Amino acid sequence: MKVSTGLSQYSQRLGYLYILLAIFLWSSLGIVVRLSGVEIYLLIFYSLLVSIIAQGAILLKKKNQAAGMDLKKLSYPVILGSFLLLNNFSFYYAFQNTTIANAVLTHYTAPIIVAFLAAVFLGEKITGKLLFAIATASAGLWILLDGFSPDRAHGYGIAAGLVSGVAYAVIIVLSRIYARHFTPLFLSFCNNICMMVLLLPFIRVLPLQAWESFFVMGILHYTLAPVLYFKGLQTVTANRAAVLGYLEPVSAIVFSMVFLKEIPGIYSIYGGILILFSGYITVRGDS
Repeated sequence: MKVSTGLSQYSQRLGYLYILLAIFLWSSLGIVVRLSGVEIYLLIFYSLLVSIIAQGAILLKKKNQAAGMDLKKLSYPVILGSFLLLNNFSFYYAFQNTTIANAVLTHYTAPIIVAFLAAVFLGEKITGKLLFAIATASAGLWILLDGFSPDRAHGYGIAAGLVSGVAYAVIIVLSRIYARHFTPLFLSFCNNICMMVLLLPFIRVLPLQAWESFFVMGILHYTLAPVLYFKGLQTVTANRAAVLGYLEPVSAIVFSMVFLKEIPGIYSIYGGILILFSGYITVRGDS
């Protein structure tokens, strides 16, 4: 019994590590987007193409991972891929039509939504520890980004940020469910194909000057990161994965310091400490 419990705790800790690594990789996305110099939809499409080629090559070397698969379950990646694309576009639209603070703060309403969705669809309990971690992380994010600035001129951007938050919450819950039915690599491969097909009608040009950005995003952000995240969700609850997502803005600031020489203010440091503390609360033992 002790051996079984020990293995379970080890698997969960490994799951946390996978999710944290995925979040760390995703937090560098802003740097690549900033340096690419191409339209977002082109950047996503050609990065997905690189990812699909890489993932397809790996899958071909392995035995057919879809063998014996219930064809009805292949609709799962289509549903998940659709929400992933909605999340990407609405989040990027928010960045373009409101302040960064408004976009990120509305996007990170997701953990609150996840808490209730996970209780309904996954049977995960809403504990006092979970609510405290969400409240601490939300306060930290508010301080880090210097608050919310509602204004009529920012209405569409704020609305898009809220849409991305809902989509992100649904993605976390669906990923937790679907991670049980597919290997992480195969699930990511199917999601990427779905997103690429949805984008295909809008593609007219091939900006070869951004090939480095396509390669980096395709390998890191659309191949390695989602595989790690889906792997982690096999053992980590949706609620905890959602709270750990608050660490992404903190890592993004570190990347901006290193690559863009953007030095954060003192309040950003205080907010980051609160978010890191919430992450510690989340991974520290069982709720």
